[in-house]
Amino acid sequence: MVTVIAIVEVKEGKMEEAKEVLKKMALQVKSSEPGTLEYIPHAVTGRKFKNKILFYEKYESGEAMRTHMGNLAKISAKLTPLLVPGMDFMTCFEIV
Repeated sequence: MVTVIAIVEVKEGKMEEAKEVLKKMALQVKSSEPGTLEYIPHAVTGRKFKNKILFYEKYESGEAMRTHMGNLAKISAKLTPLLVPGMDFMTCFEIV
């Protein structure tokens, strides 16, 4: 299994709109990508994390992750304009 943690920053004043887009986006990912086991966006609180969204994603394999990444531009088309460019991205592999 492969886990991805990604953090993006939402433009000032766009968080509520981003949350609504993400609700639909998460449902789309879960229904159209059977190898995606978890796809959960989180709003993060705290001064350091203002306007941040953290994604917790879990895939059954590297191939499933690559499938998701290949679909990402299309499924995130409504989200991308709401974000500050750039992303923190970590690929994690379970120890246990």
